[in-house]
Amino acid sequence: MKKTIRDYDLEDKKVIIRCDFNVPIKDNKITDDNRIKMSLETIKYAIDNNAKVILMSHLGRVETKQDKEKNSLKIVADRLSELLNQDVIFIDETRGKKLENAINSLKRKEVLLIENTRFEDLNGQKESKNDPELGKYWASLGDIFINDAFGTCHRAHASNVGIASNLQNGIGFLVEKEIEEISDTLENPDRPFTVILGGSKVKDKIKVIENLVKIADYILIGGGMAFTFLKSEGYEIGSSLLDIENLEFCKNILEQYGNKIILPVDTVCSKEITEISSFYEKDINNIENDDIGLDIGSKTIEIFKKVIEKSNTVIWNGPVGMFEMTKYSKGTKGICEALKLNKGKKIVGGGDTASAVINFGYKDYMTHISTGGGASLELLEGKILPGIGIIDEKK
Repeated sequence: MKKTIRDYDLEDKKVIIRCDFNVPIKDNKITDDNRIKMSLETIKYAIDNNAKVILMSHLGRVETKQDKEKNSLKIVADRLSELLNQDVIFIDETRGKKLENAINSLKRKEVLLIENTRFEDLNGQKESKNDPELGKYWASLGDIFINDAFGTCHRAHASNVGIASNLQNGIGFLVEKEIEEISDTLENPDRPFTVILGGSKVKDKIKVIENLVKIADYILIGGGMAFTFLKSEGYEIGSSLLDIENLEFCKNILEQYGNKIILPVDTVCSKEITEISSFYEKDINNIENDDIGLDIGSKTIEIFKKVIEKSNTVIWNGPVGMFEMTKYSKGTKGICEALKLNKGKKIVGGGDTASAVINFGYKDYMTHISTGGGASLELLEGKILPGIGIIDEKK
């Protein structure tokens, strides 16, 4: 068990909390502040326990000086001030006397946000490549480090692994929940346990499939990756996505675990991917060489729904169609509807899957929606994430 923020006396301590404030911004406005809101529980706990709170986060990619102008965290500090109902001190630097003096002047319950950690990437990618001196410097600014940025836990950066290597540490409530909901569920799922996998390429999910096929009772496969599996069984897939390098993997896994893996029996096709192109459903044995499969068909939706209906645990990672276009969203919406009716545990991976569930209005029907796409994927692979592995164990 990893140490958490609860394991420390925060009274009068300078507590560095690594958050994930990597929010979408358009026309100088935050278009979705969910990641900021997800950090509030840990931040408020530190405030309520009389800590001097120091927040860190990245925002976007910073590869040029121009990127700095559009990726400042000042806009996040302003929104955070509103949500916390108190002023958040913003320091537009990532190091130096101005920052050090501001931190040393902090009073109990005050909150300070440091500028975008990735500004350090302009000078040799010191943040992203976990420069040891940068990690040591940032650690010197505080007394305790708390990692609450699940979305970056699969990366070894100076602002997570670097600081944790030099300071007593723990995880925040958001990261704790992610571990409990994903890792703990995989260790002891309430059966039947079903995994739904979608997305475009098999290569992105090979490790997930290899890990979960041994644990799950059923694996439902949709999305572009389904066509590589179908091709490995000899089906014509037309111009649909094909991960040719992993045909043999698909063939072998189906031979070993064909009783668990359920593939589409029909698909929604088109001759081209445009808003105005016509579309139609076809059984998988009727696909022509110029058809492009873009969603699971009605028969497949019903098959998937029946499996979901009898499942007590469901983990879903990857949309089952090109849901961004309304005419190819029926399959992904069908999965959402089936999960809404399911009374068991329902865990949704981050990234596009989370986006689909939230945008289609099904967020409140899920047990847990992960805040990290890449991080949740690596947990499903059974990996130890660097940002979590470095955290001290409870004694």
